[in-house]
Amino acid sequence: MTSHRFSSLGPLTGSIRVPGDKSISHRSLMFAGLALGRSRITGLLEGEDVLATAAAMRQFGAQIAREANGSWVVDGVGVGSLLEPQQALDMGNSGTSTRLLMGLVAGHAISATFVGDASLSGRPMKRVIDPLVMMGASIEASAGGTLPLMLRGASPAVPITYRLPVASAQVKSAVLLAGLNTPGITRVIEPIPTRDHTERMLTGFGAKLEVGTENGETVIAIHGEADLKPMDVTVPGDPSSAAFFMVAASIVPGSDLTIMNVGLNPTRAGLLHVLRQMGADITEVNPREVGGEPVADLRVRHATLKGIDVDPAIAPAMIDEFPVLFVASALASGTTRTTGLEELRVKESDRLATMAAALTLAGARVEEHEDGLIIHGTGGEPLSGTTEGANVATRLDHRIAMSMAVAGLVSRGGVSVDDISPINTSFPTFMGLLEEAAR
Repeated sequence: MTSHRFSSLGPLTGSIRVPGDKSISHRSLMFAGLALGRSRITGLLEGEDVLATAAAMRQFGAQIAREANGSWVVDGVGVGSLLEPQQALDMGNSGTSTRLLMGLVAGHAISATFVGDASLSGRPMKRVIDPLVMMGASIEASAGGTLPLMLRGASPAVPITYRLPVASAQVKSAVLLAGLNTPGITRVIEPIPTRDHTERMLTGFGAKLEVGTENGETVIAIHGEADLKPMDVTVPGDPSSAAFFMVAASIVPGSDLTIMNVGLNPTRAGLLHVLRQMGADITEVNPREVGGEPVADLRVRHATLKGIDVDPAIAPAMIDEFPVLFVASALASGTTRTTGLEELRVKESDRLATMAAALTLAGARVEEHEDGLIIHGTGGEPLSGTTEGANVATRLDHRIAMSMAVAGLVSRGGVSVDDISPINTSFPTFMGLLEEAAR
């Protein structure tokens, strides 16, 4: 464990570049690995989670190499031609890798064992197991439907129409990936929209995919036995990583920070919308489209934030950004109420309980409810905390660690984070960028 103390560094200025989007990085490796021929990926996030996906795709037969200039070259194996992995697939801390690759295996006549770290092994996999079993896969999971688990795929698998019982892009993507090698049309019905990177990118790689609406719900249909064609992918900057700097520059007085090349996919831009509702000063500079994804540079200036009631309907578009939104709320004037966030209790940690405890230690006034937090802000005053600083437990959760680092910047006594090593799962350059912006 590597602990670190975060305290006031002064205004955040200049321009920074956050790493590539995690969701898009995972998918680019998977889909390039399924295409026949050579794809090139630039801007890939080189965090531990994405590297777990790369290692798994190599075991399935794809050739993946990093070039000296930082781009990645993938020679794909072809849909329907996956090799059976020789060893267990170690997913580390990555829920995305696990759930999407389970879908991939389910449509092929191969077996694979999935294992992960202590945090991932506590996360629910039943939500993916259920539809994949309907398609013909056989799955032996640990008690409670968790990792380690053994999955035996079916070829041919059976196309299904599956209505998502919980808003989850990972479950949606798992079913669509299982449908890639399944004869016929596999459909997913989505009552609440979730991130759509899978649909955008699969279409780019040449899959036949239709998105429509029925009775006000989104229906995504994929035509099976797909032939994916290679393509070059430019990965935009990760909005979930940019989130920490959007909040930090908003709440640290005197800040004027530009975050370059941030992906602004509407299914991911919830935090930008909510911060603006709270009075944040964020300008989109040079908006453009890169590889089917909207991108802009974000100029963020310090602003006086006010508490709001966050609309629960926006939760899927910012599910990973709530921990840092809670920090912004702690510095706002008035009260911020969040509801409909039960999903946060089954992330890398129980993010509602963990953030409530951490922010309370740092001197914030927080009420924890079953489905959200109510936070009474300081009106812009630094968090009182204790003179020797709050010692917070991150529960092996990268987003808790980074959120509390941001809280430390606006805290009188500073905030000590018990372990910053989990940050490497998603944002290996976080510490360096923080120092760079505060110079």
